[in-house]
Amino acid sequence: MFAESLLLWSTKLQSEIALSTTEAEYIALSQSMRSREVLNEVPKLLQYSAPNQIKTIYTVFEDTNGALELGKCPCMRPRTKHIAVNYNHFREQLMTENIKIEGIDTSAQITDIFTKSLIRAKFETLRKLLLGW
Repeated sequence: MFAESLLLWSTKLQSEIALSTTEAEYIALSQSMRSREVLNEVPKLLQYSAPNQIKTIYTVFEDTNGALELGKCPCMRPRTKHIAVNYNHFREQLMTENIKIEGIDTSAQITDIFTKSLIRAKFETLRKLLLGW
């Protein structure tokens, strides 16, 4: 989201088998951090109208506590040491760039509107959060 407008979203079938929900969410978190690289061009375009006045902070929301902890904590644990190194690439970026991962309640996870079959009330709630109507 940028200025309360949706800029980028995607859905993708994971090509590897995850051994837990936490691992599946962590893989998705890693993939979303790669997508962020595309968004780096937006502030550069805006610099033409307001040079050196735009500070960009990227926030990625995660609703699974296990994946959130894995993303924020750079240590490996016995139950997660098998997760491939290519999914840990964003940990350095969290410390050096304007990126942060925050927890979000599952009921406020707007992206569910794109990926899940929802009852009408839930759909309308998420639509209002996303579109304002």
